[in-house]
Amino acid sequence: MPVMDPIKKAIAQKHRLHMKICRKCGARNAPSAVKCRKCRSKNLRWKKRELVR
Repeated sequence: MPVMDPIKKAIAQKHRLHMKICRKCGARNAPSAVKCRKCRSKNLRWKKRELVR
C-alpha cells in the first residue's frame, strides 16, 4: 500500500535511505555513526540511494 501523503513519504524515505553501512560486516548504522555498532570498524559508507518514482 503506497503512502500518498508527501510529508509521511519524506519521513519514510529519510528513515529507509539515510543511513551508513559497514563495509566489513554489512550492519546498518545511524547517519551520525563514526564506528560500526556491531564490529566497531571505522570503515563506513553511506547507503546507496536512488529515488524511484
